[in-house]
Amino acid sequence: MYPPARLAAAQRATAAAGLDALLLSPGADLRYLTGYDAHAGERLTLLVLPAHGEPTLVVPALERPAAEASPAPATGVRIVDHADGTDPYPLVTAALGGPAGAVGLADRMWAEQVLALRAALPGTSQRLASEVVRELRIRKSPAEVAALAEAGAAIDAVHARMGRWLRPGRTEAEVATDIAAAIRATGHVTVDFVIVAAGPNGASPHHGTSDRPIGPGEPVVVDIGGTMPSGYRSDCTRTYVAGGPAPAEFDDLYAVLHAAQRAAVAAVRPGVTAEAVDAAARDVIAAAGHGDAFLHRTGHGIGLDGHEEPYLVAGNARPLEPGMAFSVEPGIYLAGRYGARIEDIVVCTADGGQRLNTTPTELIAL
Repeated sequence: MYPPARLAAAQRATAAAGLDALLLSPGADLRYLTGYDAHAGERLTLLVLPAHGEPTLVVPALERPAAEASPAPATGVRIVDHADGTDPYPLVTAALGGPAGAVGLADRMWAEQVLALRAALPGTSQRLASEVVRELRIRKSPAEVAALAEAGAAIDAVHARMGRWLRPGRTEAEVATDIAAAIRATGHVTVDFVIVAAGPNGASPHHGTSDRPIGPGEPVVVDIGGTMPSGYRSDCTRTYVAGGPAPAEFDDLYAVLHAAQRAAVAAVRPGVTAEAVDAAARDVIAAAGHGDAFLHRTGHGIGLDGHEEPYLVAGNARPLEPGMAFSVEPGIYLAGRYGARIEDIVVCTADGGQRLNTTPTELIAL
C-alpha cells in the first residue's frame, strides 16, 4: 500500500516544481508517502523531503515507537526525535541539508508551525505542498482502488441493514447511534459522519441528526462514511421511506434524481471533463424544473481524505483519467418539505466508470 517508490516520485516532482523540499505535518499527504498515520498535536511531527537527499521524519521522542512500528522505515525514511522542552526546528534545518529557496508546506499545517518554520528558515518562500502531492494522489493505484472497494463494501453492508433501525417514531439521533455502531462493526476504525435527515430536515444537505422523530412515509436521507484500517474512506448516501408510502410528488422527484445519478455515472470515462459529469446530472434535474434545488457539486474525490481532487463541479475542465476515484451524488432539496440524494463512489477505468458501491439506488421502502 505504501511503496518506497512514492518518495522518489515525490522528490522528482518537488524538483520539477521548483521547490527545494516538502515539509509535511500529520495528515493524508504524510501518510500517503510514508504510511505513518501520525498524531496531530502541539509537538512537532514533520516529514522533511528534500528534492535531493535523504528523507527525514522528525517526531516527538514519545511517539518514536509508533513511527518505527509504522510502514515509514520500510520506505527509506530516517527517523529523528526531539525531547519535550527542546526546540525541534534545528532538526528540520539540518534535514534540509542546506539553504532552501522555496519549500512546500502541508496545506493544513497548523498556523503556529507555519510561523515557526518561517522564523527557522528566513528568506525561504513557502508554497503549498499540494502543488506536488495532489498530482501524485489524484490517480489511485490498483492497491488503492482495492482499498476503496473494501471500504465501499463495508459501508454497503451498513445500508443493507437499515431496516433494523430506521422506523417511524424513532428519532434521527437514535437511528444514527445504531448506524455508527454498525459502521465500526463492519470494519471501519472511525466513524467520520452519520447524516439521518427525515422529512423537512432532508432539505439540508449537511443536516446531521436531531431529536426529531421520524414520521410514517417521510423520506429520509442517510449519508454515512468512515475510515478503514488502510486509511481509505467510505461515503455512500441512500434515500429511504419507512412505515408508509411516500407522497406521490416525491416519487416523481426521486425518479428525476435517479435518472440524473445514472446519467452522471454513465458519463464517466477517460477524457471526459469533471464538469461534464456534473452537467450530465445537473441537466436532467434542470430539465425537470428542479435546477435551483440542486445545491451542491455532483462529486468530490476520495481516498485518504474524504474530500480531495478531483471535484465534479462546473468550471473544472480537467479530463478524467484511469484511477481517479470520486463520489457521484446529485441531490434535490425542497426547503420545508423534503430532500433526496443518491451517492456512489465511482472509479474511472480505462473504458468507463466502475461503481464501488453496489446496493440498489432506487427509492428504498422499509
